[in-house]
Amino acid sequence: MLRLSTTLLAASLMATAAQAEQVQIPFEGLTLNGNLELAADKSLADGILMLTHGTLAHNEMEIISYVQEQMVDYGISTLAINLSYGLDNRESAMYDCTLPAQHTMQQALAEMDAWQTWLDGQGAGDRWVMGHSRGGNQTAQFAAANQDKIKGQVLLAPATWDYTKTIEGYGKRYETPIEPILEKAKGMDPKAMIDGISIIYCENSGASAEAVLSYYGNYPEYDTPTVLKETNIPTLVIAGSLDTVVADLPEKMESIDKENIELVVVEDADHFFLDLFADEAVEYAVDFIENL
Repeated sequence: MLRLSTTLLAASLMATAAQAEQVQIPFEGLTLNGNLELAADKSLADGILMLTHGTLAHNEMEIISYVQEQMVDYGISTLAINLSYGLDNRESAMYDCTLPAQHTMQQALAEMDAWQTWLDGQGAGDRWVMGHSRGGNQTAQFAAANQDKIKGQVLLAPATWDYTKTIEGYGKRYETPIEPILEKAKGMDPKAMIDGISIIYCENSGASAEAVLSYYGNYPEYDTPTVLKETNIPTLVIAGSLDTVVADLPEKMESIDKENIELVVVEDADHFFLDLFADEAVEYAVDFIENL
């Protein structure tokens, strides 16, 4: 697929047929990639839904690609961003665990902000955001910090979080405690590397001190229901009844009694809403967006 600069892309935004283009923007010395899909007879001025993928994934994973395809059919344009994870011009593929982790959760939010700034420059209209899994939590954090710009958000199986369980989970997964590593990282230069440690899904990959502290530090905002308690924009949370990754999401959402927040549960759907379950999730999302 042709990769366009933002200058060339701007000239094509008013095309009358549905179109998909790869977009690149600069960010802190890196090139970020995104897939822009404009619905037929729509321009950015008509509104745009920004999609964010989950942990160490990419913007062409099945659930993201399918949502984009369906949204265009419903007349909703989308921008699926590809988080860099600290890599220049990262391709649409799962993160390579042979590479040491030099990225943070906070960097993802900064990249989301960079894409919104780009949309500002392109004259984009209404903004909606949608994220899956950890990307759902990052979307919730981003929306909470930009409530004046975001018209509404859809969170698809957004991540929940418990610090104690996170620490215990690391110990069980890698058969070594994370606490000594955290203490070591606190005393290091943030960019300094800790060789051979495991992080997230990557065994013995190594990681920077700031990466370790970001993913395993005590951050209550990594729990999506906690973030939503302080969020006033219209929000739709979509859960799967057979989701074992964020199995506690419906229970945690029960503690939120706010008119701007709605929870729907797709029966028999797992964390990735495969096949017909994705259709149901998209229908909920489209109805939500169209009624904002």
